[in-house]
Amino acid sequence: MRLLVAGALAAIAVLGGGCSSADDWSAPHTKPSAIGTLGPGFVTASPTPEATVTPGPGSWDGVRPSPGYRVVLLTAGDDPQTTALVRAVTDWAGSEEVSLKTVKATKPDELVPSVSQAIGLAPDLVISAGHDLIDPLALVTANHLDRQFLVIGAELAEPTANVTAADWTGASFRGEGLGMSSTYDPASFTPERCAAAVRAGVASVLNGLTGIVVWVR
Repeated sequence: MRLLVAGALAAIAVLGGGCSSADDWSAPHTKPSAIGTLGPGFVTASPTPEATVTPGPGSWDGVRPSPGYRVVLLTAGDDPQTTALVRAVTDWAGSEEVSLKTVKATKPDELVPSVSQAIGLAPDLVISAGHDLIDPLALVTANHLDRQFLVIGAELAEPTANVTAADWTGASFRGEGLGMSSTYDPASFTPERCAAAVRAGVASVLNGLTGIVVWVR
C-alpha cells in the first residue's frame, strides 16, 4: 500500500502560480492575517459547528489575505463546473498577491494521495475544487486538524472544525450516495457566483469562522 501511494504521489502534478514572488515555500513565513474587516450582515452571531450562515451579498468584499498567503488549489476533473471553480481561484490568487500552488489528480487512484500531497506542502489553506475530491477529503481532513481546508461548490456531510465550505443553491454536492442539500444546477456555476464563493469562503477562514457552510446568495 505504501508503494502504491508513493507511486501515485509521484505521478500527481504540482504546479506553481499566483503571486509573482520567488517564494518556493521552503522557509517559514509570517503567520497570515486578514486585512480589512467583514461587513455588517456576514454573521449575526458566532455560528455553531457545522452551521450554515448566509452572509449579506458583498459583506466579505472588505477582507483580503496578507501578502504571501500560501494556498494549494486541490482539484480533480475537467467538467465545466470544476473548470469555472479553478478559474475563480486562480483569478483571485493573481489579484490578491497569493502564493498559489496547484495539485491536480487526473486518475481515481490519485484522489486520496493528492489530498495528502496538498497537506504535505504545508500551505496556509487548501482550497478544493471538484466533486471527486469530497469523499477523499472526508477520509483525510479529520486527521489533519492543524490544516485549514475550504471546499468550493460542494461540502462535506460531517466536517470537522478545519473544513469550511462555500456553497449556493444549485451546488452543494456532499459525497457519493448523499445527494445534494439543494437541487443541482450546472448553470449556477457562473464566474460571478464562483468568484463570490471563493472570496466569501476565504474571508470566513481568515476571520476564524471555520467548520461551517457559507451559503452565497
